Amino acid sequence: MPRALRGETGQARGRAREREALARCWLRASLAIGLGLLMLLLAAGKAHAASKAPSYKVEVVAEPRALRRLLEQHLDISRFAKRPDVTDDQFSFLITATPQQVRDLAATQGYFSPLVSTDVRTVDNLRQVTVRVEPGPQTKVTSVDLSFRGAVLTEDPSRENATRFAFSLHEGQPFSQGAWDDAKNASLHELQSRRYLAAKIYHSEALIDPRTHTAKLSVIYDSGPTFTMGQLDVQGMKRYPERIVHNVNPISPGDIYDTRTVAELQRQLQNTPYFASVAIDLDDNPAKPLDTPVHVKVSEFPYNSFRGGVGYSTDNGPLVQGGYTYLNTFGAAWPFTVEGRADNTQQYGQIQLSMPPGQHGWTNSALASYTTTDVSDTRIYSIRGGVQRSRTSQFLDYSYSLLFYDDQLDQNAAPPSRAHALVPGWSWTRRDTDDPLFPRRGNLIHVEAGFAVKGLLADQSFIRGYARGQQYFPIGVDDIVLIRAELGGVFTSGSSSGIPASLLFRAGGSNSVRGYGFQSIGNNVAGSILPTKYLLTSAAEYQHWFSHNWGAAVFFDIGTATDTWGEKVFYPGAGVGARWRSPVGPVNLDVAYGIRDNRVRPYITLGIAF
Repeated sequence: MPRALRGETGQARGRAREREALARCWLRASLAIGLGLLMLLLAAGKAHAASKAPSYKVEVVAEPRALRRLLEQHLDISRFAKRPDVTDDQFSFLITATPQQVRDLAATQGYFSPLVSTDVRTVDNLRQVTVRVEPGPQTKVTSVDLSFRGAVLTEDPSRENATRFAFSLHEGQPFSQGAWDDAKNASLHELQSRRYLAAKIYHSEALIDPRTHTAKLSVIYDSGPTFTMGQLDVQGMKRYPERIVHNVNPISPGDIYDTRTVAELQRQLQNTPYFASVAIDLDDNPAKPLDTPVHVKVSEFPYNSFRGGVGYSTDNGPLVQGGYTYLNTFGAAWPFTVEGRADNTQQYGQIQLSMPPGQHGWTNSALASYTTTDVSDTRIYSIRGGVQRSRTSQFLDYSYSLLFYDDQLDQNAAPPSRAHALVPGWSWTRRDTDDPLFPRRGNLIHVEAGFAVKGLLADQSFIRGYARGQQYFPIGVDDIVLIRAELGGVFTSGSSSGIPASLLFRAGGSNSVRGYGFQSIGNNVAGSILPTKYLLTSAAEYQHWFSHNWGAAVFFDIGTATDTWGEKVFYPGAGVGARWRSPVGPVNLDVAYGIRDNRVRPYITLGIAF
């Protein structure tokens, strides 16, 4: 076909040009018509919108603000105000129904004798409705009577006490339907959380006296029998052996039912790399309370998985990371992982081969990694390899390891130096907070210890210890005080040059001492900041939250890193920041002033609790 076109006569080419010109004319005409139609549609849309204006406007005048918002959201006269098709008869009906609706809604907030008036005026051809509400005195709780029936009366008085404590509506507090329902549900859930899975509310009553504005509350709980847990009923295991579930299971047949152990089983399963989702439930039939089967339904991950991500921090600059995992090495569900990470200061890669979780959830693994760090005119190249045994639980993580370190340190004033050590190590992490992602109360603690013996694949004998912790103190409803501390030491009779550099310490940066550069506090030799044997940092931060998601903070940090404790120099810093509870975790935006350096530095961090 192309050859035939190239060989056509001039007459044919002329006809082709005529067709092209005609097509261009049709195109211009079509565009003109389309633009005209579009303008007509827009004009018609505006006219239609003008003809469909709201039928009336509504203003609700009421205090407190919570009552006003409730009325604005749920009164029919408010909900239909934006509709353009409300007829006169419908409008009259809405006006007539408003007073009773106000009384019904106000009663849910404990206002049982409100005075209601409605005023309808026409201004500029638009009806305006004003609903005025004087709620009167709010009903207060004058007595709370909680009683029990069933096995809880003779078996476990502590469950009765815990249920009473969970009832959140007390004498002297305002009564509302929402608070009444919340209090009953919270106390029932507490009773059901241990032993009494089939517990229920046998009878509840709120006696309201509109004349005295008082409420007398009574609830009777029926605990039912004590439930004990039986064998696991596992569903959904197709790729991986079912023994994985049983090995991490903290429940023994005959154990008294407890939501905490059920939650720990779910957490242990989700902590393994095999399951995308885990659902656990028990039958709550009070006729069969003993050895109740524990139904576990899992959804498995495929054998192969890839992950990756990008990020940014003021300490390390742009970040890219990724990894690959194969979950069925040797056909025996051994996870094999390759992962890497790179930013402006550090490049890291690791391979790891693990066994499936054994008895009580312990996992054995072998690993090897290579890390390069270039910061503060100091370059550290670290090779690490060895074995470790670890276990994680709801509040505690344990790890035992035997790792070999081979490090090279480059600096400005001296030739490169190498150090290696075989280090038996131990670590322990404790998490005890009210919220794992956005804590307000509680603490996080991490401790490490290790040692090396000269001549046993080590250049120098030493003992190493490290600890860090965060403590959260709630102040009122909207404020939090955060105390953070970090302490490290390498104890040896020789100098730090015989110890692998990655086992030594430097300070400075967003998660250390704000106001100073990342790892810029250490032993300064000709401009190179060398890692040291001793580390101490601490921080105090006061946070005020203006809303659930946004807050502000003021803080003071101080720290040091030194080879000789008697020659230590402390580096203080202070600043202010913004706090955001983002969907992926707490984001901190800080501006800090380094008092010793007389310099201001900004910081952006994603502060996920360790």
